[in-house]
Amino acid sequence: MKLGDLAGLRFSYDVVGATRFAETPSGYHRLEHRARIGTGDAVFHRAGDALMSWKMHSAAGIRIKATESPAVIGTNSLGRLGTGPVGVPIPCRVVWTVDEPDRIGFAYGTLPGHPESGEESFVITREGEDVYFTVLAYSRPASWYTRLGGPASRKAQSFFAHRYTRALRHLAN
Repeated sequence: MKLGDLAGLRFSYDVVGATRFAETPSGYHRLEHRARIGTGDAVFHRAGDALMSWKMHSAAGIRIKATESPAVIGTNSLGRLGTGPVGVPIPCRVVWTVDEPDRIGFAYGTLPGHPESGEESFVITREGEDVYFTVLAYSRPASWYTRLGGPASRKAQSFFAHRYTRALRHLAN
């Protein structure tokens, strides 16, 4: 699978955009992870840049290519876990973005070929001097190995939410 192959694909789930409203569609597993990543304007702006330019994903160990940087609605991204022929493709498309004085981020939805089906949002907020990072996702298995993995697949998603947080904290501070 190549980044150029994603343009004509439709989302692999029906409830596109629900993470914007913190809704979890019926039949999907919900993940919510929120952590303080630092304080001050500089941290907020550096974190926003790292998130929107895909640096957070790369720093967390996901090799990623995207059609746009910074991320905008409609940007296709192709991440890859693992190496060589055993690497797992992670095709997604940005479904919404937010760029407000105290909130910045985006959500992407899965495309066919992704091991999960659903949506994941990444939002940085400034609350007073404190800066927080929130990952909100809803998903269900879309491949035989994620169905077989059951709870282990959900733990992997949680593992990456924590890994994104550590990467963003490092990049912003």
